[in-house]
Formats: sequence, structure tokens, C-alpha cells
Amino acid sequence: MEKCMTRYALITGASSGIGLAMAEALARRGRSLILVARQRDQLESIAIELTQRFGVEVLFRACDLGEPLRLSGFLLELEEGDRQIDLLVNCAGIGTCGPFLAQDWMTEQDLIEVNILALTRLCHAIGNSMALQGGGQILNVASVAAFHPGPWMSTYYASKAYVLHFSEGLRVELKKCAVKVSVLCPGPTRTAFFRTAQLDTAKLVDSKMLMSPEEVALYTVRALEKNRAIIIPGRRNRWRAFLPRLGSRWLTRTIAGMVNKAYCPR
Repeated sequence: MEKCMTRYALITGASSGIGLAMAEALARRGRSLILVARQRDQLESIAIELTQRFGVEVLFRACDLGEPLRLSGFLLELEEGDRQIDLLVNCAGIGTCGPFLAQDWMTEQDLIEVNILALTRLCHAIGNSMALQGGGQILNVASVAAFHPGPWMSTYYASKAYVLHFSEGLRVELKKCAVKVSVLCPGPTRTAFFRTAQLDTAKLVDSKMLMSPEEVALYTVRALEKNRAIIIPGRRNRWRAFLPRLGSRWLTRTIAGMVNKAYCPR
């Protein structure tokens, strides 16, 4: 008799924020997980906790997705292993804030490596595996920032626009392979993103605009079950994604620049 193979959800950026909340939401639904992030100690603690709470198998791999050689090694391990992945959640992402020319180039390159190149490579490698095994589902995490340019965070906004358009294109291409592709476009969320991007969070602490990662994850998991193409949690965020279509490009980028500059460190 053929052995029934366990299927896993692989989540990048799983040590905090939306990635961690997605891991918990999926574990609650009985999903086996493979968690990926840079911080090994945090991943190990999370894996133990989720296993104890929900009785699911949780594997983890510390990997810096911004380093192509390490990502190659990780993908080779997956290829040579016997674990099938039927859900890929690309949550890993970083941001920078401030004038583009004033940024350290290595930081900008790291953003591009993680937000664009690593995400695309994971979709290619795991998407091929899903097509061979007869289907699967991919969720890429973009942002409402993907719907318009963002001066003073230009590289970040552009990277999320790439993720949005890439995911929509991939959805059409992979439909014939029974691989579903969705893209999550959250608005401002209570995560470590603001701190790592060095944004001034003082004005956001008590803001009603901020959703919790748990709220975003719950909405997302339900939307995935319905195979939604573009997932935007929160009414305010859906309006923010829609409004740029009504105004001129000049007005949109001018307003976005004013808002972003206000949150950048002086």
C-alpha cells in the first residue's frame, strides 16, 4: 500500500508579524508547517509552542533569503527531501525609509533580494513541484503600497508593486496546473516592520488604521479558502487601494510622498 505523504505549508518570515500569525492560524486548522526566517532560536521556540498547542508537525529552517547561496541550499534540501508542500506563503519582506540617494546601497540591495528575487525564486521552485504533484496554492504578501508610488520609500513601494503584478500574472499562468495564486495586500499592521524600516511610529501607536497581525491572518486564511485573487483586509485599506484610480498620478504620488516624509526620521 502506498504511504500517505504529509503535506506542508511553507511560510517565510515566520518568526514575527503576519508570518507568525499565519503560522498560528494554519496550525489551528491542523496544518503541518515548515517555518523559515533568519532567527533560529525564535523559530525553534515557535515550533515547540505550536506543536504543543495544536498537535501538528512544525519543522523550521533558519535561512537568510537575502543570500542567494543559502536560499539555493535550502531549495536543494526541499528538492531532495520527501516532504510535499501544497501551500507556499511568502511573508518575508523588509523596508527602508528616507531619500533613495541617502540609503546605504547594501540595504537597498538586500530589500530587492528578499522582496523580489527570493520570492520569485521560491515561486519558481515550489511552483514547479506543485505542478508536478497535481496542484497547490501560493500566497505572496504585497501591500496596499503596491497600488501607487511612494516617494521616500520608493524601493519598498516598487517592490510591492512587482509582487502584486507578478502574482496576478502567475495566477493566470498556473491555473491550468491546478496551482492557485493569491496576493495579500495589507495596510499598516502592528508588526516590527515600522521599527526595522526606521519609521517614526509615535503617531501610529494609537491609530485605528493599524490592524493586528492576527486580524490580517484570520481574514487571509478565510479568503484563501475562497481562492480570492487579491486579498485586502480592512475596509479602509480597500479604499486606499481603490482611490488612486480616481485621482491623477501626480496627485497620488504627491500625497504619498507627503505622508511618507512625515514618518521618516528627521
